[in-house]
Amino acid sequence: MALYFMTYDLRNNRDYQKLYDELKLFNAVNILESTWCFNKENTNASDLRDHFIKFIDSDDGFLINESSYWATYKANNTPKDLK
Repeated sequence: MALYFMTYDLRNNRDYQKLYDELKLFNAVNILESTWCFNKENTNASDLRDHFIKFIDSDDGFLINESSYWATYKANNTPKDLK
């Protein structure tokens, strides 16, 4: 199972709820204000990009990153909080 981080900029409309609802379905945890992490298997960053693009507006942007290594400082949560 791979660990993914998602960070985003919701620009003009800032409709967070659609994205938050979908991240909850992934059992994601909020690391920093606009950064979440989750575990997922049988996928890759490109497939996740294509999935999450449906939950943001056309002027928004985001980054999906697969990572094995991480460190935090004064974060809301950490990947250790994933269920």
